[in-house]
Amino acid sequence: MSIELMTVLMFVGIFVGVFMGFPIAFTLAGLGLVFGYFGWGDAAITMLASKTFGVFSNYTYVAIPLFIFMGSMLEASGVADKAFGVLNQWLRNIKGGLGIATILLCTMFAACTGVVGASVTAMGMLALPAMINRGYNHSLATGIVGAGGTLGILIPPSIMLVLFGPMANISVVDLFSAAIVPGLMLSVAYLSYVIIFVHVKKDAIVKTDYDEEVEYYSPIEGVKAFVPFLFIIFMVLGMILFGVTSPTEASAAGAFGAIVLAFAYKKLTKEVLFNAGVNALKTSAMVMFVAVGANIFTSVFFGTGASKVLSNFILNLGIGPWGSLIAVLFLVFILGMLIDWVGILLIVVPIFMPILVSFGFDPLWASMLMIVLLQSSFLTPPFAYALFYIKGVAPEGVTIGEIYKGVIPFIIMILAVVVLLMIFPGIVSWLPNLLAGK
Repeated sequence: MSIELMTVLMFVGIFVGVFMGFPIAFTLAGLGLVFGYFGWGDAAITMLASKTFGVFSNYTYVAIPLFIFMGSMLEASGVADKAFGVLNQWLRNIKGGLGIATILLCTMFAACTGVVGASVTAMGMLALPAMINRGYNHSLATGIVGAGGTLGILIPPSIMLVLFGPMANISVVDLFSAAIVPGLMLSVAYLSYVIIFVHVKKDAIVKTDYDEEVEYYSPIEGVKAFVPFLFIIFMVLGMILFGVTSPTEASAAGAFGAIVLAFAYKKLTKEVLFNAGVNALKTSAMVMFVAVGANIFTSVFFGTGASKVLSNFILNLGIGPWGSLIAVLFLVFILGMLIDWVGILLIVVPIFMPILVSFGFDPLWASMLMIVLLQSSFLTPPFAYALFYIKGVAPEGVTIGEIYKGVIPFIIMILAVVVLLMIFPGIVSWLPNLLAGK
């Protein structure tokens, strides 16, 4: 079998497997073993063992279950409840204040957990009923929760960044620092949209925020409500960005801090610990299985020379470096509609990042373009996991069609931020350079 034919068949095999509903982990591993056997014979079996051992012995990946555990414990501790009440009180005289409060709390929650499921579910249960009771348009309310909740996969600590770093040979610390400004840009964009939308579209909120009484918090109580978030941010981001610990050690500190908060809020029970542990086990096991499958696939892809075939094909297209970059980003966006972010990351990064770097693009900047764009993978139908989480916790009467409609403006904002990062690459490099003393 020629290398050219093998390259085509490997990509076709991925899409066939995805559309037939096979788990992406076993699709990638199976394709890798089959084509590895054609290329190397029995040595492909040895590769399976070595790649599996390599993934499970990667020290950086230890942070994944710890960050997931931390997010689950924070969700169970109820630290968001009081903070949401305080923001609700402070912003009650602003039209759309509840939506603004939701995005602000989502941003703070994102800086404490790198798990989208925890963020979206927690905010969906906390803020969505309140917004709908206030008369918010269903699409607007669900769009706010969906977009705000997915910030957790971009703003560090994020398991996406932990997984991305070793694959792209980029420091996870650099990725953490580079992601902060784009994450805040998205948060500001979402806030701006809500403020403008509720004033332009008069029926966006059919009742005013003045009609409902809110629980009163004194200024001191209000400030205290945000101490848990600052505590976790310091325990994780502060220790990483100031060079005290690596992301792996910081994830352990964050997990311990989340346990302390659950104890302080009197929510630390055997059931809470058990559920948090099970969530960490399930999610991290899924990520690791996909990582093993992707490592097998990409090893065969590079080892058989298929990567050179792909590189030559892109060069012969004559679209140049920027055309190639846009083509890769377009592929990431389309894949976001079909498979989860883990599969996209483990397919696209090892194969296409070397090609983009060979064109002279800064690997950290190119990585951040992909990472920001991957926000859309949680919101673009048909396989939009954040929207399924919302539907699962939404009050009766909220339809999936309204949820789909609500996220469209936020997807456009994600694309706009990607374009801004392409035009102004210094946005990505500013904070990493500042922390490095450059």
